[in-house]
Order: sequence, then C-alpha cells, then structure tokens
Amino acid sequence: MTERILVTGASRGIGRAIALALASPERHLTLNYLSSHDAAQEVLQAVEKQGGQGRLLPFDVSQREAAGAALLADLEEHGPYWGVVCNAGIARDAPFPVLTGEAWDAVIHTNLDSFYNVLNPLIMPMVRAKAGGRVVTLSSVSGVVGNPGQVNYSAAKAGIIGATRALSKELAKRRITVNAVAPGLIETDMVADLPLEEMIRFIPMRRLGSPQEVAATVAFLFSAGAAYITGQVISVNGGLA
Repeated sequence: MTERILVTGASRGIGRAIALALASPERHLTLNYLSSHDAAQEVLQAVEKQGGQGRLLPFDVSQREAAGAALLADLEEHGPYWGVVCNAGIARDAPFPVLTGEAWDAVIHTNLDSFYNVLNPLIMPMVRAKAGGRVVTLSSVSGVVGNPGQVNYSAAKAGIIGATRALSKELAKRRITVNAVAPGLIETDMVADLPLEEMIRFIPMRRLGSPQEVAATVAFLFSAGAAYITGQVISVNGGLA
C-alpha cells in the first residue's frame, strides 16, 4: 500500500527537510504551501530525485473554509491520507504590552487553529480506511517552557501540545499515533534576525539545531518502530529545556 502523507508548510525550512526525510518509493507526499510556488516545486523535484512521489497542494492553513475545501476536494480525488505532518507556522514576536491584536490573531490562527483546519477534514477518512496511520504536529520549546517576547507563539505551541495529547487518546485504538515534536533554536529563516550569539550561550550543546535533525525525529515517528509511541512530546533542542 502506498502511504499518502500530507506535509503542511513544506516549501522551506523544517517542512522542506521533513518532506525530504519522508520521501521514498512507497510514499506519495502532498506538499502544502501558501505562496512560495517556486520553492515548493523545487522541494517536489528533490523528493522525486530521491525516488519518491508527490504533488503540490497550495492553501492557507489559517483559513478554515479554504483549507477545508482544498482538503475535501483532494480526498474526493485521491482518497484518505495515512499520515499528516502539521508543520506550517509563523512568528510575530513582541513584548506582551505592545503585542498587537493583529499579531496575536495571525499567530493563533496559523499555528493553533490550523490543527483543527487541517486535521478535522482528514481524521475520519483515516479512521474509516482502517489502515492505522501517523499524525505529527510541530510544537516548540516555547510551548514547553514559554519564552519572553513570544506570548502569542508560546500560547499557540502549548495549545498544540494539549490538542495532540487529547487526540492521541481518541485515535489510539484505531492504530493512529499522534505525537508532537518540539524544536528549540533551529537554523531557519525564523531565527535569522535574532541575537544568536547571545542565545546560543543558553543552549547546553552551544549550537543551533538543523532542520534535518528535526526531520529525522519526525521520520522516526513515521517508522514501523514507532508504532507504540503516541501522545508524546519529543524535544529537539540541544538540552535547552
């Protein structure tokens, strides 16, 4: 059986690395992105170069009706997914007293509401397929311990942990595992403007992580060896928390 897997936010950074880590001839990857078509196309070509199969599915994970419509049409044409990686996310950092309502809403809608927007249309078809499956969400060290200047981001990523754990209990008897991966400081565009030299001093391993290190953890959770792991939060943070 070909394993159909959806990866949201797959055009760059951690999402790109996850797509490449999951690529294999036995899998068909649907790569979601919002607007970076050329970057997403490059990821698809890299997946195919590794012997994998895939296609692109653009939609905004923060927009419930649009996401639902895209996913329902996809299900109608191609059938249920075996696996989903909820990776898409944004940051809009600011100290809480000056955090705007717009910045709060944008982060909550993209990082937390997307859990519902993406997974709600997909879970029942997975259950009905009776093939088991995998769901992996991307939280953050900010969702585990909180981070100053990221009240909105920390709230969303902590919410992802709660939602992941609750859903895992609903789906365990269906052989669908649901786990979260919580990266720390990873070398992506999201940290480009941060004072990294100062921040690295607080990481016991004294370096940033790579997208590939996060992706390797996700790939393990999709493996047969992880079939008895569910409801867990796996930190990839160099000992930061």
